[in-house]
Amino acid sequence: MSAHAGTGTRILRQPKQVWAVAFACVVAFMGIGLVDPILPAIAKELRASETETELLFTSYLLVTGLAMLVTSFISSRIGARATLMIGLALIVVFALAAALSGSVDAVIGFRAGWGLGNALFISTALASIVGAASGGSSAAIVLYEAALGLGIAIGPLLGGLLGSLSWRGPFFGVAVLMAIAFIAIAVLLGADDRAARQPTRLSAPLRALRIPALAVLAATALFYNIGFFTLLAWTPFALPEDFSALDLGLTFFGWGVAVAVTSVWVAPLLTARLRRTTVLGLALPVLALDLVAAGLLTSSAAALIVCVVVGGLVLGVLNTVLTEAVMEATELPRSVASSAYSAVRFIGGAVAPPLMALLAALSGSDAVPFLAGAGSVAVATVVVLAGRRALARVDGRGPEPARVEAEAIGVGDAA
Repeated sequence: MSAHAGTGTRILRQPKQVWAVAFACVVAFMGIGLVDPILPAIAKELRASETETELLFTSYLLVTGLAMLVTSFISSRIGARATLMIGLALIVVFALAAALSGSVDAVIGFRAGWGLGNALFISTALASIVGAASGGSSAAIVLYEAALGLGIAIGPLLGGLLGSLSWRGPFFGVAVLMAIAFIAIAVLLGADDRAARQPTRLSAPLRALRIPALAVLAATALFYNIGFFTLLAWTPFALPEDFSALDLGLTFFGWGVAVAVTSVWVAPLLTARLRRTTVLGLALPVLALDLVAAGLLTSSAAALIVCVVVGGLVLGVLNTVLTEAVMEATELPRSVASSAYSAVRFIGGAVAPPLMALLAALSGSDAVPFLAGAGSVAVATVVVLAGRRALARVDGRGPEPARVEAEAIGVGDAA
């Protein structure tokens, strides 16, 4: 991402269709942390256990991950514009259905449909921005990354604000915003060039996982994402019960800002000076230690909040460096490699929330999930160190052209 430097003066000079897709990106990425502040409220209002409530993450992430395996197949045949609009329409329908639900099982099911729409959208959004942007592809990628950061940061804050009125509020809010985005894209984004489409085989992402370098990165991401979503999904239950939805929203707003800052600015500085595998080998243990600290300090709300924000700083670096490593791992089309990697990565995120809630229930301790998450990140560290020979390629080449980089970030960075 270091190739993005110097594009700040051009980023705002974009046609309307680019801003339409960028706005939709912000709203789509808000869905990652939107439910965080309302998890305790949903558990209380719908009389659900913590494990059941955490399935709101699992259904969303599992379907998103599995759908990633087929999104390149779909978009290469029907075009990016149609794929974007179908994805947005699905998010509107399922977010609205979740808002109107009367049971936690229904919300879990509708979150799964939301995940399908999200996969279709995020897999093609950046390609659309790059294709329509002025000022070069690098400026378009920076705009996309800014949308990603804004969405991750604003999602929990909006969830907290609307969730302070009702747990249904955040779902209604997303439905309205995505409906606006759907209209904007329908009106402003031009039709695709049919002749330029290059159909992708349905089996391509699964076949990509046979390549050793990509397999190592996917395994790393699987265990790393368990730690990621331990911090994101378990913390709302570990904080004091008197924390309001707004309190939780502000906490994870700080986390989202931290992720955005380090992913856009700090990660490029590190990879400009160190090998990517070295950055991963340093950052993963730091995240593990942060999770250990969170487990040891669950009795202090202030200390736990600090651990959440510090964790966000490390997560931003890891997200970016892992995505860049995937770009360099194979000679395959980057969108195919990223789809395969992201599918495995999302599965890790899907497993973590209910698993950590179950561990807490069995142990009777809020600390155990954080320590288990730290153990999973430690496994990710071992995978990286043991697979360094297979990952030699990701350290030995210069940056990809911006258009190629866009294909990978559009799928890999949205996790």
